[in-house]
Amino acid sequence: MDGKRETVLSIVGARPQFIKAAVVSRAFAEAGVAEILVHTGQHYDYGMSEVFFRELEIPEPARNLGIGSGPHGRQTGLMLQAIETAILEFEPALVVIYGDTNSTLAAALAASKLRVPIAHVEAGLRSFNMRMPEEVNRVLSDRVSTLFFCPTPTAVRNLKREGISEGVREVGDVMYDAALFYAGRAPQIERTCAARFKEKGFYLATLHRAENTDDPARLEAIFTALDILDKPVVLPLHPRTKRRLAELGFIPQGSLRLVEPVGYLEMVALERAAAVILTDSGGMQKEACFHGTPCVTLREETEWVETVEAGWNILAGADAVTISAAVMFFKRHAPKGAIDAFGDGTAGAKIAETVKRFVGSRAGRR
Repeated sequence: MDGKRETVLSIVGARPQFIKAAVVSRAFAEAGVAEILVHTGQHYDYGMSEVFFRELEIPEPARNLGIGSGPHGRQTGLMLQAIETAILEFEPALVVIYGDTNSTLAAALAASKLRVPIAHVEAGLRSFNMRMPEEVNRVLSDRVSTLFFCPTPTAVRNLKREGISEGVREVGDVMYDAALFYAGRAPQIERTCAARFKEKGFYLATLHRAENTDDPARLEAIFTALDILDKPVVLPLHPRTKRRLAELGFIPQGSLRLVEPVGYLEMVALERAAAVILTDSGGMQKEACFHGTPCVTLREETEWVETVEAGWNILAGADAVTISAAVMFFKRHAPKGAIDAFGDGTAGAKIAETVKRFVGSRAGRR
């Protein structure tokens, strides 16, 4: 596939998207699909961005738009303008978007207004909570997409209920591909910040969603629960959470061990070594299951219902008593159910093959 109009333009901007893009970009290269990578700069510091590109062996982005953080409207607007410029410059046959961030929505809007087809990796996910910015982003992105790469049968059903069936492919979860590929590359537990804790002798927590960080009552309840747990709680601190804690004058006590953000491979090692994971991240809910670690989700709902149905995940919200009880439940009852809803580890290859056929068919019509 040669020529300017036979390339695909992949848009990424946040840590989970880097992981997904690593899988798909590797599959594109193996399938002979020409790809140009654009980084919006949504996650812009070294701990949240560049280290991921290095660890995951992602090709250097052709453009880093350097948008940075900010209010949703301003950030999305700046991304929309910059991505539109990139699309006009590179004239791709297809724009590939990932997940549900502001980068996702901005790329979807820019491409759709320029009449460039869109492939949405992780299409069809629904939490059915439209107060979540991520839910708004994923619903709107799906409305303007052309190819829908669904990670689970549930995602396919969600799209069907919304009247979307053309261009839908159930390919499996690229995050499962990543878990299989990188598990053997993760550093040994002795080389991580968990080295000073006994394996399965600590809990791992992450917290970054606005519904938790921007609500002082929820944030206080969650940290109250983390503080009183019976094992040390390792918490790599997201910049947003760090700012909120500083504003509240929070001083960690009890079980909490606050650390700087860690790279992907180190996070994999921590996930595998933790006794329980507590998180409001969608991706970590799945990764916990992939690595055989029970998960307590600090939300009232999840788009990854399969993890709950299989017994590996408990929705605890922001109630301190419920969070503590969920952790204690897993201490007494180790989950045993298998999760087979996320594919066979070949999602990236299936996506690449479908994209190759799609781009080839468009080239043949010119």
